[in-house]
Amino acid sequence: MIIIKTAKEIERMRLSCRLAAQTLNMIAPHVQPGVSTNALNDLCHQFILDHGATPSPLHYRPSAHNPQGFPKSICTSVNQQVCHGIPGPRVLREGDIINVDITVCLQGFHGDTSKTFFVGPPTPRNSKIVRVAEECLAIGIAAAQPGNHFNAIGNAIEPHARLHRCSVVREYCGHGIGRSFHEEPAVLHYASRDKGAKLLPGMIFTIEPMINMGKPEIRILADHWTVVTKDHSLSAQFEHTILITPHGNEILTVAEEEAVATNA
Repeated sequence: MIIIKTAKEIERMRLSCRLAAQTLNMIAPHVQPGVSTNALNDLCHQFILDHGATPSPLHYRPSAHNPQGFPKSICTSVNQQVCHGIPGPRVLREGDIINVDITVCLQGFHGDTSKTFFVGPPTPRNSKIVRVAEECLAIGIAAAQPGNHFNAIGNAIEPHARLHRCSVVREYCGHGIGRSFHEEPAVLHYASRDKGAKLLPGMIFTIEPMINMGKPEIRILADHWTVVTKDHSLSAQFEHTILITPHGNEILTVAEEEAVATNA
């Protein structure tokens, strides 16, 4: 069941999403050659705690393979890594791209956002995939209007990716978010004839297309978390948490001074 948020819940979501955006803004200048992904994790972890919140990924979803759940506070996915990369000793090099995925829980509500950064100056090899991924997110958000159905989002994203000879990962999708890190519905980023539910004011969910330079197929590494492209092509992702309003949508995962609302 898709949860329609109350006015009070929406205000709480604004706070958690704003902190997620602030964390992403804070870490941006630290994404430099010679910095380890673990150093990025530690900086974000402390920033989140210092602001009275907790990192949602830490210990998320324990399993037989990972009894403690996800072992870090953020996800860092480099180059051909699609998502759920685990921060560690890997040192960033000039010419890399890295997606930093931030989710925080503040006062019982989660806020989720991510961005793909260039490490050092952009190169011809990586600038295209980052640009297309960011455009796909913007196109998906523009399609998320009250009265549309959920499939309008993927139906807008996938043709744009294909136009630029890129592909959309199918195994991972956006999701509802609120008191739980992941709620209904699943938000597909690829074209589908299944309309899904109608978008209604008070719905809050993420749009987070994962765009590959090559084919869409992926595989999961032995750590049971890190997802990579099967053909070793570059992958990029951008993510926002959005609220459906009576007249359009509101991007919640922006810092206060960056507040954005889009209307039909």
